[in-house]
Amino acid sequence: MNKDILICGVGGQGTVLASRIIAAAVMAEGNTVHSAETIGMAQRGGPVTSHVRIGQEAYSPMIPHGKADLIIGFEPAEVLRNIGYLSKDGLAVVNTTAVKPVTASLADTGYDGTQATQYLGENVSCIFADGQKECEQLGSVKFLNILLLGIAAGSGYLGIHKETMISEIEKRVPPKFKDANIQAFLRGYEVGEAKQD
Repeated sequence: MNKDILICGVGGQGTVLASRIIAAAVMAEGNTVHSAETIGMAQRGGPVTSHVRIGQEAYSPMIPHGKADLIIGFEPAEVLRNIGYLSKDGLAVVNTTAVKPVTASLADTGYDGTQATQYLGENVSCIFADGQKECEQLGSVKFLNILLLGIAAGSGYLGIHKETMISEIEKRVPPKFKDANIQAFLRGYEVGEAKQD
């Protein structure tokens, strides 16, 4: 399997854990994987981007522009900022719940992610998820990363077996949150399956 996956969001959303779960699942299925993270000001809500490249054709951990098969976006403006990486046949899984940067909050810009989401929906193939609403039903916003992984897996674009993903999630989340994270993944998987063409 050859696949390029870009994960983007802001600090504190669990993007790095999501990329590590994908990489571990890929290796568990016997495939080669390269990954790289750009963290920047992550601890202050700054942008976080992870590149995950699967297969023998990936000689560098960084995805070239226009080559990502899948973008998993934890925040709509971050997806928009990284949309140049998506291939013309690629899919973006997008959380529609915006995270306001400090500057937007201080200046009261009115940013709520609506314009970014609208642009994405009109220009690329997307599966949208209301992360806040879904996570409220799951009991915590901390399950957003696993929910989005489930959507990507259920859509078929992730290319990793459901059981492998569940096994790697179980290994990488604290035991007391294991069942809730599996529930989040399975809920996301249902959403992704329902969106398949």
